[in-house]
Amino acid sequence: MDAFISLQKSIEKLIRIKCSNYKEDYIKRRILSRMRLTDNADFEAYHKYLLTNPQEHELLKNALTINVTRFFRDPEVFEVIRREMLPELVRRKNSIRIWCAGCATGEEPYSLAILAYEQMLLHKDVSVTIYATDIDTTALQKAMAGTYDSKALENVDEKRLRKHFISRDDGTFEVRPHIKNLVKFREHDLMSGVPVAWYLDAVTCRNVTIYFNQKQKNDLTHLFHSALAADGYYVIGKTEYLAREVEHLFTPYNTMQKILRKVASTTPD
Repeated sequence: MDAFISLQKSIEKLIRIKCSNYKEDYIKRRILSRMRLTDNADFEAYHKYLLTNPQEHELLKNALTINVTRFFRDPEVFEVIRREMLPELVRRKNSIRIWCAGCATGEEPYSLAILAYEQMLLHKDVSVTIYATDIDTTALQKAMAGTYDSKALENVDEKRLRKHFISRDDGTFEVRPHIKNLVKFREHDLMSGVPVAWYLDAVTCRNVTIYFNQKQKNDLTHLFHSALAADGYYVIGKTEYLAREVEHLFTPYNTMQKILRKVASTTPD
């Protein structure tokens, strides 16, 4: 059996990540990175290392699921969410639920929570819940701790920084409880085919599907469509797009910022 194929089978068994759901060159790049760090010359050698060093399982999982992010990444997207999406939801609903899928270390759901909190100050009868999910438990632990360095906060203005973060002696900043309380973190595998909740008002999944193959991207589009309530919003990454097979499920809301809205389906997804 090919050494790379054999390694992939062990990865799926040991760390429960299905390699076939990702682009092969992406998987290889991430594994090669771990091979260099562990001084293994080829796939066969790294396979043996993986089987005999359990501590490598979590390190490899982190490498395969890594996602670079920061608060208010792509500020113009969040400006549309602040000015248009959230006010529109508030006008017609008292209870708003948002799913941030592939939340990594928490910067994006907390960014959404800050905007939601600002709306809640204007509308006292409105409640917002943000479900933030990821497969990477190490990233989720960091997210729940809610502590970040100044680089992650480059897009946070001084007013928001003072109001929503606690400045710590070591130079880091911790998200304040009134923002943390709006976000519910949990482990979730997007490959499971089951949404974190139903009848959601918005789903954000940005810069996550770029690592998936086309079939998995389409499956996720169907998943998010089924999880959203009527007229629900779907926010994708600036470089991402819907394939022809699934583009009928959503209509563009803001083409430039890659914000879509659910199209009612007459047949099951």
